[in-house]
Amino acid sequence: MIGTGGAYGKLYGGPVVRDLLAVYTTIVRAVPELVLILLLYYAGTDLINQLLTAIGYQRIDISGLAAGIAVLGFVQGAYSTEVIRGAILAIPQGQIEAARAYGMSPGLLLRRITLPAMLPFAIPGLANLWLIATKDTALLAVVGFNELTLETRQAAGVTKAYLIFYVAAGVLYLLLSLFSNLVIGRIEAWSRRGMPSLKEAR
Repeated sequence: MIGTGGAYGKLYGGPVVRDLLAVYTTIVRAVPELVLILLLYYAGTDLINQLLTAIGYQRIDISGLAAGIAVLGFVQGAYSTEVIRGAILAIPQGQIEAARAYGMSPGLLLRRITLPAMLPFAIPGLANLWLIATKDTALLAVVGFNELTLETRQAAGVTKAYLIFYVAAGVLYLLLSLFSNLVIGRIEAWSRRGMPSLKEAR
């Protein structure tokens, strides 16, 4: 959702929207993800609580799970913005111009033309981002989120069975990646229905 909104804003938004989104994508892609996670988690949580206190509400404790989802979504949103923007630009412009000539509203154009047409171009890039995001969850251990890598390190430290636990964690990540590739392959085949196969294109 962030990537689609960001891509549309960069392509069709006004000057202010385009500039803000350019700053967003540039900063997120330039700053290391670990630094962003620490900044967004600690500074973001403090900012939210300061705002709540200022308007008369009590401070809240944000769970590691909620913070992790929000932080990874914010970071991956910048990358997906560029992936989807490139996919939209790959759509033959004649299709969009024909839809506008028929009087389609922007929302209908997005739903009926842009999203279905750009999916085959976007899915490979988005699939890579999904696999990166599954591994980036390991970085959330620094903010106290009990994900797989942190639990593995704690278990290995207690039992001293480092090889067993780390190999098991690696196998779990591998299985998740293989299952993701299977699902993504099905989605990509569905999105390319009616289009020439890759072998035919060659």
